[in-house]
Amino acid sequence: MFVLVEMVVFNVGLCICLYDITKLDDSYIFPGDGASHTIVHFRYVVFHPFLDEILLGKIKYCSQEGVHVTMGFFDDILIPPESLQQPAKFLSDEAEQVWLWEYETDEGAHDLYMDQGEDIRFRVTDEMFVDTSPTGPSAAETPTIPGQPVAPPAEEVEKKEAPYTLIGTICDPGLGLLSWWNS
Repeated sequence: MFVLVEMVVFNVGLCICLYDITKLDDSYIFPGDGASHTIVHFRYVVFHPFLDEILLGKIKYCSQEGVHVTMGFFDDILIPPESLQQPAKFLSDEAEQVWLWEYETDEGAHDLYMDQGEDIRFRVTDEMFVDTSPTGPSAAETPTIPGQPVAPPAEEVEKKEAPYTLIGTICDPGLGLLSWWNS
């Protein structure tokens, strides 16, 4: 049996697990093929939050791009700098990279740090699907002539893109680190 587990389907979402099989049609064996082909109707559990949904996660790490959040089963969540509580500042040193919110009160400014592993509440503002389907060989490849040395291929630095990314914000009241709002 073929079961897709934790796979992103383009413009659908992250497929978590098979829920149930609702119907099996007749099986067919095609000439020249010994395999049995059966149409299967099934239901799947899919993670695809709607826009403006409020979610909870943990800060995975911080970078110049923003705050990267994980939900344990899904890691491709980004809160960009312009979507942080303002004024926000990025601190980068050898030991740690962290964003902080300079919270103003009557008593002065307080620095509220967004440390790795902290629980965070955020609102989904956008989603991005990237088609990461495999492609064939490039058209620029030339056939080699036997007996001639093969030139080494030009090195391509390929950044692996996430097939499904959520973009979030913590600009609204009540959003951000849970520790900010508990006391």
